[in-house]
Amino acid sequence: MPSLSVRRLALAILWAAPLGVATAAASAEEIRSTISLSGKPAGVQIVERVGDPSRREWKVKNRFEDRGRGPDETTVVTLGADGCPVKLATDGHDYFKNPVAERFERTGDKASWKSSGETGETTLSGAACYVPIGGGTELLGFVTRAALAAPNGTIRLLPAGTASARRLATLDLSVPVAPASPAKTLKVELVELSGLAFNPALLWFDADGLLFAQDDGWATLLREGWETVLPTLREHQQKAENAREGELVKRFAHRPNEGFVITGARLFDPKTRTTKANTTIVVRGDRIVAVGPDGQVEVPKGFESIDGAGKTVLPGLWDLHTHLSADAGPLYLAGGITSVRDLANDIDVLHALETKWNQGTAIGPRVVKAGFLDSPGPYAGPTKVLVSNEEEGNAAIDRYASLGYEQIKIYSSIPPALVPALVARAKKHGMRVSGHVPAFMTAEQAVRAGYDEIQHINFIALNFLFDKVQDTRTPARFTEVAAHAAGIDVEGQAFRDFVALLVEKKVAVDVTVGVFEGMFLNTPGAVAPGWETVIDRLPPQLQRGLRAGGGLPTPEGMEARYRESWQKLLAMTKKLFDAGVQIEAGTDGMAGFPLHRELELYVEAGIPTVDALKIATLDAARILKRDKDLGSIEVGKLADLILVDGDP
Repeated sequence: MPSLSVRRLALAILWAAPLGVATAAASAEEIRSTISLSGKPAGVQIVERVGDPSRREWKVKNRFEDRGRGPDETTVVTLGADGCPVKLATDGHDYFKNPVAERFERTGDKASWKSSGETGETTLSGAACYVPIGGGTELLGFVTRAALAAPNGTIRLLPAGTASARRLATLDLSVPVAPASPAKTLKVELVELSGLAFNPALLWFDADGLLFAQDDGWATLLREGWETVLPTLREHQQKAENAREGELVKRFAHRPNEGFVITGARLFDPKTRTTKANTTIVVRGDRIVAVGPDGQVEVPKGFESIDGAGKTVLPGLWDLHTHLSADAGPLYLAGGITSVRDLANDIDVLHALETKWNQGTAIGPRVVKAGFLDSPGPYAGPTKVLVSNEEEGNAAIDRYASLGYEQIKIYSSIPPALVPALVARAKKHGMRVSGHVPAFMTAEQAVRAGYDEIQHINFIALNFLFDKVQDTRTPARFTEVAAHAAGIDVEGQAFRDFVALLVEKKVAVDVTVGVFEGMFLNTPGAVAPGWETVIDRLPPQLQRGLRAGGGLPTPEGMEARYRESWQKLLAMTKKLFDAGVQIEAGTDGMAGFPLHRELELYVEAGIPTVDALKIATLDAARILKRDKDLGSIEVGKLADLILVDGDP
């Protein structure tokens, strides 16, 4: 589920896709907005003016719950004449319940700041907006207001970077109040904010300049009492998104008139697990028509030529654990990931993305869809598809099948007794079955109930920790693994028997080890593990997030134990691979970047490099029955390939 994704984490509302704007005095003393995750109310943001309006002081309370996780933060901020903070204090806890104490102050030309991951100061002149790491979406909206008022719509950010804002549209809204009463009306403005993340954020503000709404299809913040206008807001946002995506297509998409030829390249062949130097590949239309040694393959006249000297050609990579959004498409392709499997999404959002990407009106990978199922309860996943019994489960699975979904994913709140019926219904449609291991159930029981694969290596560990944690709906499925996985004997008979069962039942494991590297090892102030070589390429505010910690709270004296448990998860991954269990390359993380780290970790665990690449190419295509056209570079297959520097 989106729980661990950098973009999909509800934490992303706080710093990856910022919301809000305001310096003007609002007409109300308190403004409440509902935070929803996949259409389910999850929390609230409360914005209050503090004291004399001329002091420009505000209090922002931000809290939501996401399956036992979620932030609860209160910020008091004072704004300067330029609309930027001159003083800020945030206290509370973050998404994983780590304590938060963030501070900023500017006096004249001196500015200083301190958070869990950084301490800094600078001398400056002119307007500059400090961007808090947490504290609520309204805070980041101050940046938008200041940028709109600045020359060229651009303002300097602290600690680094710039932000730009531009107005896109205005809209008159109305909602009924009561019979025979006048409707409540409001004018709102759509603003695009760029510079804080990979892609612009689309934000709605009222006439006072205060945040009214932000919606990305999965996470939504909307002023209370205006819930019925969300479809209208989405319709207007879609027009803006379509225009931006169309411009990206014009800039980056290119289709040769006849075809193209790559010469002089090293070719990686996942079938033989070898590379071949000095190779020519000829592509006509969208199919490979010739592959062979340089000088022995006829090069058609008029074909575009690409010099592959010093480079390697590989099949397009697969990420088998994603939760897609519009801004993810270009990042996946830029990372060489041409095919993905979406393991939980809103049906309408995913349909719209897949349609645009397939039609070429936006840039993105090909998509395999898995339908998500959970049951109601305090820890239900952020989805509208909640089933309580076999009849409801059958109806949901039938609908997914009718929409072209090829798989279902069972989540943590599904009652164990319901699992066999859900599996049987899915198999009746020829659908693959995977998921979390539901609460009060073991991985072995899920396998015997008919799972084709298990998501996340922690559920493999939990199979041997059932005496310590059975309710896996809560964050205990992470914290207890961190505390106890180190003690699991991967050489013991119990572990060997379980692995043999996986092999016997041909059950794959979507290990997502990169997720747990961050959860178990992240340290405030240090670059998140695995990001050291790429962090300088990221937007400054994302860099700060990767230095802020954000992993599991680590009890005093348990740091070494968490590291040992992390190493044990790698050891489990290697044992699974050695025994012949199919490892799946999935990330459940930010689009593009984490897959490369995931593969590096397989190698770190002891899996040969060629096998790590095979897992992310041909093996993935075979699992999803796409190997007739994808997964290797052969005559007759789709020209689904990437060209990279050096020899991976």
